[in-house]
Amino acid sequence: MRRLTLALTGGLSLLIPAGQARAQAQPPAVTLLPETVVTATPLATPQERVPAATTVITRREIEERGYQTLAEALTAVPGLRIAPQGGAGQIASGFLRGTGSANVLVLIDGVPANDVASPAGAFDFGQDLLFDVERIEVVRGPLSSLYGSSAIGGVINLVTRRAPPDRSFAPYGELAGGSQSTLRGGLGATGTVGAFDYLLSGYSQSTRGFNALAPRFESNIPERDGFRGATTTARLGWTPLEGTRIEGQLRWRQNTFGLDNLPQDDPNYTGEDRRWSGQIRGETRLLDGAWTTGLRVFSTEQRRTYTNLPDQYDAFSSEASRFRGTRSGLDWGNSLRLPGFGPLSDGALGFGLTHALEEARTTQSFPSAFGDFTSSLRAQQHTTSGWGSLQYRLLDRLDLSAGLRHDSVTGATGETTWKLGAVLALPEVNTRLRLALGTAFRAPSLFERFGIGNFDGFVVSTGNPDLKPERSFGWEIGSDTDIPGFGRRNFATASWTFFQSRVRDQIVSVSTAAGLSTYANVNRAEIHGAELGLTLRPVRWLEGTAAWTITEAFDATTDRRLPRRPEHVVSLTARLAPLPRLVIAPTVLFTGRSPEGAFASYANDGTAYAYPRSNPAGTVVNLTATWQAMEQVALFLEARNLGNSRWEPVNGFMTPGRSVLVGTRFAL
Repeated sequence: MRRLTLALTGGLSLLIPAGQARAQAQPPAVTLLPETVVTATPLATPQERVPAATTVITRREIEERGYQTLAEALTAVPGLRIAPQGGAGQIASGFLRGTGSANVLVLIDGVPANDVASPAGAFDFGQDLLFDVERIEVVRGPLSSLYGSSAIGGVINLVTRRAPPDRSFAPYGELAGGSQSTLRGGLGATGTVGAFDYLLSGYSQSTRGFNALAPRFESNIPERDGFRGATTTARLGWTPLEGTRIEGQLRWRQNTFGLDNLPQDDPNYTGEDRRWSGQIRGETRLLDGAWTTGLRVFSTEQRRTYTNLPDQYDAFSSEASRFRGTRSGLDWGNSLRLPGFGPLSDGALGFGLTHALEEARTTQSFPSAFGDFTSSLRAQQHTTSGWGSLQYRLLDRLDLSAGLRHDSVTGATGETTWKLGAVLALPEVNTRLRLALGTAFRAPSLFERFGIGNFDGFVVSTGNPDLKPERSFGWEIGSDTDIPGFGRRNFATASWTFFQSRVRDQIVSVSTAAGLSTYANVNRAEIHGAELGLTLRPVRWLEGTAAWTITEAFDATTDRRLPRRPEHVVSLTARLAPLPRLVIAPTVLFTGRSPEGAFASYANDGTAYAYPRSNPAGTVVNLTATWQAMEQVALFLEARNLGNSRWEPVNGFMTPGRSVLVGTRFAL
């Protein structure tokens, strides 16, 4: 029997019959939410039965919209604001439902990928390329009851390509080039040979790029901040008998890029970011397939280096910094299908244990004529977690779920989180109602607990090993309604979600009575908002979607808006297929005004403001056109920032200018 491997809560993977997966992924045409979600619940679940707002970006959408980086692919996701500091390779932060960038957990095939060595343990969305990615799942809302630390705003899971079961050799590739001497290309192959399946994939991209520094600055030279990146993925799976599978995977990427030292152009400033990850996982079915149990061993390492030397444009700035963070561990996960009784059906019990070791080794050096500043970190911590979940369906229309998890971190306070959810199907009015509430947390990062800063040999900053986790409580309520019209049963889909969360014990930098800088749990945040969406399908060849996110995120102490959380974000996307072989996919993204933090915004002369300022609103227009020249070969054109907007997503850093790229891709 054909099988698909899907991620299971807690890091396990789950084997389900492929026929069942097809039934979930390709239901009748009148069902408008056909995607199967593997990130939000212990079992692969149809999207309309998930008790959370979710967005699934498929491989088809990645190609038709020409998404090159993860940051670009996420820009139109409701509730998620991506704040890049330039183009590919530049730092890009993610703010999900008003929570901070460190409160978004990113997974790659179910394994956490947040940077252990970054100051707050956040993930950089500007580094990952998408050639080997099959789908991206974004689940909004508190999910620590499933995934532990950092899942306060939600979870983003990258699922890599899978092997087709009916072909022994299926090659695919891509080659493209265009503006700013951009060149990208990839080649891969996947297939199944007897009991074995495999994937080999390689991809590279290079560009001269644009100047990341906004041209309004008097210190603008300008100079380009280029990018070179490569990604390689290898996977080998073995299915010795039905219901049992062993799989090994390696993924490596390396990027080199230019940087600017705001508010100064800096042609000598460069960075390098390397990450490799590997895992071996095996699972089997017991009790006639009712119980799936499995074990995964995983390890990741991320190394970052930044180098800068004085030059004629900036005689004072220099840097030599190195960051290395590793995460290794194992998951034991289980899923047990429960029998129905009375009005209850589709029962499932999930449970498991996870243990992870995180280590960080960092050295930052900023020598100058005014004195030398250095920062260092040598620390590690163990996290042991146990989780359980239960779900049932009542009267064939009400899906109920509950989850509970406890995380214990060495030398820190343990944390217990929970979540409850419900989805009510109302087929009489083509509507699905959902309600969810739960708690989440972020454990202090290694740097926040143990980092040390020195200036000319004197300690000026130190971590706080007694920090408590950041904690949150949140809820959401929403619905999706399918609206018939003009002779079409699926003419429109309207959706709305209202959400609210409170985050307490936020970790911020403070000064002690002795004049040292350290970290403390002092801040609280109040966040509420709405995600509104409307998809229209007036004819078979046209589908358009409008999404409007309203976010009110405030510091509960000062009643000021939190930085880089715009009140309004609107995205307009469409898919037009006016001819059988032609697809046109335009995108319009509007981002409203958003505040910056103190000393984080700059006047044209480079002066930093000592009080919060607002970034102006901005609009970016993109367009991708794909022509299927032959059954297995497509030609495409990608146009970015058609209006040549100079909008600054982050104060001082400009959106890359207008660019055009043409290419071809094949799948034989």
